[in-house]
Amino acid sequence: MAQLSKRRRSPKDWAILIAGILGMAVIVIYCILPFYWMVVSSLRLPSMGRSTDLVPNPPSVENYVAVFAGNNNFTRALLNSVIVSVTTTLLTLIFGIIASYALARLRFAFKGIVLAIVIATSMFPGITLLIPLLKMFTGRYTWFPFNWMNTYQALVLPSLSFALPLCIWNLTAFFRQLPVELEQAAMVDGCTPGQAFRKIILPLAAPGVFTTAIITFIAVWNEYMIALRFGQDTDMNTATVAISKFTGISGFDTPYGTIMAAGVIVTVPLLVGVLVFQRRIVAGLTAGGVK
Repeated sequence: MAQLSKRRRSPKDWAILIAGILGMAVIVIYCILPFYWMVVSSLRLPSMGRSTDLVPNPPSVENYVAVFAGNNNFTRALLNSVIVSVTTTLLTLIFGIIASYALARLRFAFKGIVLAIVIATSMFPGITLLIPLLKMFTGRYTWFPFNWMNTYQALVLPSLSFALPLCIWNLTAFFRQLPVELEQAAMVDGCTPGQAFRKIILPLAAPGVFTTAIITFIAVWNEYMIALRFGQDTDMNTATVAISKFTGISGFDTPYGTIMAAGVIVTVPLLVGVLVFQRRIVAGLTAGGVK
């Protein structure tokens, strides 16, 4: 009876199903192929950097050993990337949560204009701000007589200014869709406004916070322009800058395998983070889509 009640697929249904499967397969291959090629290239012998074989023959880990050679200073570069990315993400969340909650809950004049200005600041190309920031961090302005070149604050503050608008815009929309009655009920039970926010609203906003944190961390981890300009000393290079400065044995050839191995090492933390928090990321991205 179950087979009789089951509707048979028409040729049109089969065509749609097959087209959908093929389309998904093309998308998956398109996304995975660059990473696969990077892994394969990193497992070749250093002398086979320009090989086009789909499988490394023979496989080797010499490129991974070469990544951490003393002249590359890659261990320090990874540490710098972790410090800058984690610090920027934490500061972005602290300031962004406070600002977005105020914009979502408080009533004051020109609130819409303030939010529009915040998001408009993220539309400026980063290259246009590089010269003013360079003059500022080299102490060229009388109102800022400090030399911040080759310091962590010179790497964190510009990235913070680029990440904050996105954080505020994303979390403001998230806080708005949380019922204000939750806070009112908590305050009736004896909570202060701060306690109601910390114990009730913030846990409910966890998906949006995690999504914003992952997006900010990835953006800062992959950032190159600011790190190259304001962290010129070798000891202040981030991972992306250090990879661009890799040299071969002679100092003039391009070590393709070593660069690919470093790319794999840099990408792994991002993949792990996305896989661990994928459910929260999806929940944060889709929050507010259904009333």
